[in-house]
Amino acid sequence: MSKMLIGSKLRRLRRGRGQTQAEMAEALGLSTSYINLLENNQRSLSVKVLVGISDVYGVDWREFTGDDSTNSLADLRSTLQDPLFGTTKPDLPELRASVEHAPLLVDNFLQLYRSHRSALKKVMEVSGSGYGEDLLQSSPEGIIHDFFRDRQNHFPELEHAAEESRKLYPSAPEDQFATLKRRLLETHGLRVVVRSTGEMGDALRTYDGEAQVVSLSQALDTLNMVFQLVHVLCLIDHADLLAETVSKSGLSSPSTQARLQVELANYFAAAYLMPYEPLMRVAENARYDVDRIATVFGVSFEQVCQRLTTLQREGARGVPFFFLRVDKAGNVTKRFNSTSFSLAEFGGSCPVWNVHSALYQPGVILPQFVEMPDGARYFSISRTVHRPVFSSETQDRRLTLALGCEVQYVDRIGYASKFNLQGPDLFAPIGVNCYVCPRKSCSQRAHQPLVVDLPLDANRRGSTRYES
Repeated sequence: MSKMLIGSKLRRLRRGRGQTQAEMAEALGLSTSYINLLENNQRSLSVKVLVGISDVYGVDWREFTGDDSTNSLADLRSTLQDPLFGTTKPDLPELRASVEHAPLLVDNFLQLYRSHRSALKKVMEVSGSGYGEDLLQSSPEGIIHDFFRDRQNHFPELEHAAEESRKLYPSAPEDQFATLKRRLLETHGLRVVVRSTGEMGDALRTYDGEAQVVSLSQALDTLNMVFQLVHVLCLIDHADLLAETVSKSGLSSPSTQARLQVELANYFAAAYLMPYEPLMRVAENARYDVDRIATVFGVSFEQVCQRLTTLQREGARGVPFFFLRVDKAGNVTKRFNSTSFSLAEFGGSCPVWNVHSALYQPGVILPQFVEMPDGARYFSISRTVHRPVFSSETQDRRLTLALGCEVQYVDRIGYASKFNLQGPDLFAPIGVNCYVCPRKSCSQRAHQPLVVDLPLDANRRGSTRYES
């Protein structure tokens, strides 16, 4: 058995029972000094003592020995890169000691920081709108994003379910639509009907279990029709798995639970259409060429981008990507992240990032190396996509997709091969957004930052009205 240090958990267990170290020692048949050594991580936990703790206190030994410190350490390191904390940072041993000896303090600190960022974001969103009560509301999308990120955007149970489901009705990509229609009819008595946009209104897909009809809008292309049918298949065949995953999530709001179920069914659909092992082989061989991957599996560019963020299976990991979808106003309408990248967590509003200039070059993939104010460096590609058009009012609903990773992985990505990685001007200096960006000489600055004072000289006019 590997070395297990459980000092903080043992301390919480003892205090939760209102016991002294001596009382716990007596209950477990150990010495007080040994309990003290365990709580201070100066002794590792033996199987015999673990079984004793489980029997005496009725705790699940798997939860008691689970190591959740890795995510906390990564989150703490990422959080402390914020310029808000200045230039003097704790070193790695200090951070490890904090997570190891004061995990509740670390959790509360991270929660405080997340609340700060959420409040700051909401201040910016509702500034001048008059809807102050919006500041008190939590975003279901943000909560679900954290849920996915904390699991590295990877769900082995859904992966397995999707792979087994596909084996029942194997099909080539070009035959998937017909195969899924036949499968839903044969196994569930469901008819698939493609209806006009006039009949569907602004709905793209409806599932009427009572009437046993799945209706798809003509506004959808075939690739997205296929995705919607697999989504419905998941809702029917794997309702128990979805319900179990939602119940274990710890999310209590009905609206958040409903949103989570939708996202989990979407995850299943992507795993069904792009099975893990074949996708890994194609992605690595194609050096993550999204168009080539989409062609092989008969899926859309956006579906591939989102699916690539899920390749985090233990022992067979792909490049850890983040994925953003941004509208013309700079709002992030979709966000998935396999790790705690600060750009993925808070990015999307900086005009220097080509996620915005991609709107002027529809359909063209724009690669870019970028650097955050904290020195973190990333490589990303940006490209536009269009939402379905079903009326004259829904034309030109153009969005930009951004797929990116830390710069250390660029040797595996073909889009980066044309760049001189030693070039002095390789990295574009970007920020999270102007309100929290500390850069003092950015020609794209639109707001006075809230976290730093910019120098002003009445006798000089700088490149923006906020500095001189």
